[in-house]
Amino acid sequence: MEIDFDVVIESDDYSVEMSKGLETLQGASEVTRQVFETILLEKVPQHLTTNSKVRTKLMRSFKGSYGQSFCLETDDQELEKRLKSIGKQAFAELLSYFINESLYRETKLLSVKAERIRAKLGPLEDELITQMRRSSLAHLHSVSTHFGKTVKLRYRKNRDVQTVLADLDQFSFSALNPKVDKTKVVINASITRLNINTGNGRLQIEGEAETVAFGFPNRYADVRQVAKKQFSKNLDDNNGLPNEKRIKLKLEAHTLKLKSGKIIKYLIEGIIN
Repeated sequence: MEIDFDVVIESDDYSVEMSKGLETLQGASEVTRQVFETILLEKVPQHLTTNSKVRTKLMRSFKGSYGQSFCLETDDQELEKRLKSIGKQAFAELLSYFINESLYRETKLLSVKAERIRAKLGPLEDELITQMRRSSLAHLHSVSTHFGKTVKLRYRKNRDVQTVLADLDQFSFSALNPKVDKTKVVINASITRLNINTGNGRLQIEGEAETVAFGFPNRYADVRQVAKKQFSKNLDDNNGLPNEKRIKLKLEAHTLKLKSGKIIKYLIEGIIN
């Protein structure tokens, strides 16, 4: 069983500088294998080698800016069986989820099947995201960072149907190296998503339309149980309510910022009663 993907690099003449183009393709291979090896082997790969049971294979190039197809495959019968039981669509959803989560972006709601697989990973999710931020996502951004070109990673359902899993550019690359601002801020926000294994999630600040990532400065296991329950309760109480009617928590936090000053994550230090 193969899962087909492609990388599309912005180009006016259907060509790309070879060195950085190859580095971008390397990044596409790395992030794809890291996600799938973690799911299939239930272990985050620290080093990707040609001896791995999961591999990517270059297919054909195509026009449309500059495009290169590749596929994910395995010849291990047990992994093949697990791959088939999970399905191509769920894998594509999870790849998109982990890339965008690594870049502190809002992610699309996962299907029931994909969400069940994600939840089963538990603490491996944070470990996987940390590993992706180390080098593979930087490689995937190579053409963007050096030439200002946009890069799209897509899932190819068939020749005519492709789904964009991630859009990458210079701005998204900057999220890989945020600045920690220790200045304390107080915000009124409602919790819109919460991972009970890692403590990471999304919140919506009062008066704002977009959500922002949040987490905790220390291990989630060390966060007091009473605080965990307040976050979970806020999420439950606001389920299905429009933003203007949601119950807000008054939170003290410090932040992760981009060079532009944009806040991409709040690190919660406490709840102000």
